[in-house]
Amino acid sequence: MSQASRHSHHEHEHDARAFVGAVSSACELRGLRLTPLRLRVLELIAAEEKPVKAYDLLDRLKDDHGSAAPPTVYRALDFLLENRFIHKLESINAYVGCHHPNEAHQVPFLICDVCSAAVEVCDERVSKLLVEQAKERGFRPRAQTLEVHGICAGCRATAAAG
Repeated sequence: MSQASRHSHHEHEHDARAFVGAVSSACELRGLRLTPLRLRVLELIAAEEKPVKAYDLLDRLKDDHGSAAPPTVYRALDFLLENRFIHKLESINAYVGCHHPNEAHQVPFLICDVCSAAVEVCDERVSKLLVEQAKERGFRPRAQTLEVHGICAGCRATAAAG
């Protein structure tokens, strides 16, 4: 089965333990060093069901590692980003776990402006369309960050009921 047909469109369930396990396995396979601090930052991101900001991670790390400083957190985040284990949501300057840590991919996110939930849209047609449009215009993309802001179904339902 091709990668495109496998991930043309599907939903994800939040399973922090499985995610951390997948990243740990990927590190072993790739010969990457998942230090205790990197692992702890990953666990904190995985535990959240919504995007988390670096300074929130720092506050939580201080409970475990009283001497944790911003550069320490950012180095761990850089490692996780560089190895495609997490995504950075640029528009809200926050981080979320990647649902496919063993695959290089670009995905758009739907971000709720009310509750801050972020949904990874695993539909490669969006990424392919952007690449095709760029190619037709002679543009060579280096990276894609597509973030769509709005209101999620849960928040819309709450607003309609209230």
